Amino acid sequence: MSIVISNPDQRMAEIAEKVKHRQRLSLEDGVFLYQSDDLLTIGQLANEVNLRMNGKRVYFIDNMSLYFTNVCEAHCAFCHFRKDEGEEGSYTLSPEQMFEFIDEHYHPGMREFHIAQGHNPNVPFEYYVNSIRALKERYPDVTIKAHTAAEIEFYSRLSGLSYKEVLQTLMDAGLSTLTGGGAEILSERYRKKMGVGKATTDQWLEVQRVAHGLGLKTHATMLYGSIETLEERIQHMIYLREVQDETNGFMVFIPNSVQPASVSAGLKRRVAAFDDLKTIAISRLMVDNIQHIKAYFINLGTQLTQIALTFGASDVHGTIVKERISHAAGALSPDSLTRDELVWLVKGAGRIPVERDTFYNEIKVY
Repeated sequence: MSIVISNPDQRMAEIAEKVKHRQRLSLEDGVFLYQSDDLLTIGQLANEVNLRMNGKRVYFIDNMSLYFTNVCEAHCAFCHFRKDEGEEGSYTLSPEQMFEFIDEHYHPGMREFHIAQGHNPNVPFEYYVNSIRALKERYPDVTIKAHTAAEIEFYSRLSGLSYKEVLQTLMDAGLSTLTGGGAEILSERYRKKMGVGKATTDQWLEVQRVAHGLGLKTHATMLYGSIETLEERIQHMIYLREVQDETNGFMVFIPNSVQPASVSAGLKRRVAAFDDLKTIAISRLMVDNIQHIKAYFINLGTQLTQIALTFGASDVHGTIVKERISHAAGALSPDSLTRDELVWLVKGAGRIPVERDTFYNEIKVY
């Protein structure tokens, strides 16, 4: 699709009027914003929307990322975390092995385990269920955030159970929310081209609907900056907006830039900061019914994350402890931040740091 704008200033003014009057932006509006070089106006509009929705509060959580296995049946072109079974560096941990890592870093007040991992077909579905159950039994006060919608589709194939049965089994074991991954770009052209060997667009969205129907509040991501078109980015946001209209089950949208294969990758292999800020802002303007847009410091870096807080973002994720997936792909950011560093980061942007739990209940305002 090609949009020809005879008077871009007038078109931007029309979009600004829509934003002012809380009218929903169209796919054409979103593509126009991406094609515009007026980053400051786009950012100002997004900032106004965010202030209207969240005030100056910016949220973070004291959490820990866990990785039970990096063995994966999929071979997505953008992933440098996955391994084949038996490949050097591959692993599949038992709960007891995971406890050793957790106990080394755990402290009272940690509120969430964020589990990310491969689609390992060499273990049964019960392995994933028992891992959740063991964590919940040993750390009953920590919320378990685990499994993408793509993983739920994988577990359904692995076990022969329906999405609802898979989700209910995991919830009975202690699962409280799904992570947002596996969405990448919700376009079948993109997924075929990038070798996304996991859930289709329709399957990913359907798992979210089923999860929301069971009472789970979940997360949603977008992985941008490779071969997708601007139209596909905006359509991705519209898909999420449509599901949110139906279910009101998404808590936050997390647009993440794709990382190069190595920390030594040159500048031309990395997504431009201009694109990062524009994507945060356009996300806030397009996805008008999800409360929060996350500026993920792992992908953006800490300083750009600060700037993103005036471009529509209201969340900076959490402490993490040791992130592995983006850093396996060449991220240059820290692999964790302390609570004090997160507070400093938010205050440095002139915002109010708020420590939250997984469900955005406020724990402490700094």
